[in-house]
Amino acid sequence: MTKIGIIVGSIRPGRRGLAVAEWVAAVAASEHPAVDVEIVDLADFALPLLDEEQPALFGRYGKAHTVRWAETIARFDGFVVVTPEYNHSIPGALKNALDFVYAEWNNKAAGFVGYGLQGGARAVEHLRLIMAELRVATVRTQVALSLHHDFTFSAPTEPGEFTPGPQQVETLTALLDDVVVWARALQPIREGVLA
Repeated sequence: MTKIGIIVGSIRPGRRGLAVAEWVAAVAASEHPAVDVEIVDLADFALPLLDEEQPALFGRYGKAHTVRWAETIARFDGFVVVTPEYNHSIPGALKNALDFVYAEWNNKAAGFVGYGLQGGARAVEHLRLIMAELRVATVRTQVALSLHHDFTFSAPTEPGEFTPGPQQVETLTALLDDVVVWARALQPIREGVLA
């Protein structure tokens, strides 16, 4: 069974990302019942700033929190990364989590759901560059959620309610289709058949 991890890329109190990840998981369960989907919340891992003595490329993890994170990422065939946009890029916690491990990301697929004033578009562009270095195949389709149209709140400092427009479900479905197809296509490489 294909396994897709939905990564919540923000750990900030009051974040909107968990509600978005839950929406992604619900749509995935409806559209791809044969796919195993799991939310991977960075807040549950409490990763410190990268504290491994050796680069992740060597795969010699010396810290228990790194081993736990590596085992989690290794379980999946692909990912949907839910990210806000912070100062034209991704949250520091997400970049830190990406940097902790290496081989566990390799030869997998990823799609992106961004949110923010500009739909998280610039954060997603940065993620594409990072994921390419981690040998992750990223899909073209991306969901760009606008704080003005896909969330309802009385003040910008409040998380508010996630109220995605109907067109977002269609885009998310296309993204999920792509991630599942690419995750399956890369399986022989992950298994060493085409190595």
